[in-house]
Amino acid sequence: MPHTVPIAVSRPHRYVAIGDSFTEGVGDDDADYPNGVRGWADRVAQCLAADDPTFRYANLAVRGRLAAPVFAEQTHAAVAMGADLVTVCAGVNDLLRPSVDIDALIEAFDDCAATVVSSGAAVLTFTLADPGGMSVFSALRGRFAIYNELLREVVDRRGLLLVDFWRDDAYRETRMWERDRMHLSTAGHQRMAGAVLDVLGISHALPIVDFPPAPALTSAQRRRANREWTAQHAAPWIVRRLRGVSRGDGLTAKYPEPTVPPPP
Repeated sequence: MPHTVPIAVSRPHRYVAIGDSFTEGVGDDDADYPNGVRGWADRVAQCLAADDPTFRYANLAVRGRLAAPVFAEQTHAAVAMGADLVTVCAGVNDLLRPSVDIDALIEAFDDCAATVVSSGAAVLTFTLADPGGMSVFSALRGRFAIYNELLREVVDRRGLLLVDFWRDDAYRETRMWERDRMHLSTAGHQRMAGAVLDVLGISHALPIVDFPPAPALTSAQRRRANREWTAQHAAPWIVRRLRGVSRGDGLTAKYPEPTVPPPP
């Protein structure tokens, strides 16, 4: 995966993940984990803990959260936990709304990054995925591109670590995504975990899934798949938004306090 490593980082001993469903691990279903999901952040933590009995991990991310609550509620908590590594990703839920102030989003992210960096912790963040290959989201491609370019400016200015999700063509493979087309599949989360570890300079043995060629769909099959997706995923999502309801309502963070990660 394309990525940037602008600063040297020592091996983390206390890692806090903040964000929304992407960081919580939605799409990587596993009943043995809190909230029923595992995800890339848990996989990263498990690798970091493998040879370090002192390692601790907290994951404050909750699905459905907008960027403002993520930054307001989770940033200072991460700093208070004494994190030496904080991963940050938020904003997709804002960008999917009918209107969004991208400059305000970036300003909030910049404030979050500045707060964490000033504590002495390393910050690793992500560009957002390129929606251009997904017909249902392709109209938002320009919005995502602007957000990513402004985020890169913050990365350069603050000396952050970056996983370049946007430039990883592997995620054009539909099987890297859950059926809802919004969240990574198990394979997608595993690849993302490997990318994070690569940026951190941590050796790992996480395998990359090599999919066999997918059967070509006819135009009629694609239309039917889009209709099914609209009925099963898009329409319920729109209804929740209109009602002011989130899938994260009633859920709490998976690991609200630094803890030893569960065994892989």
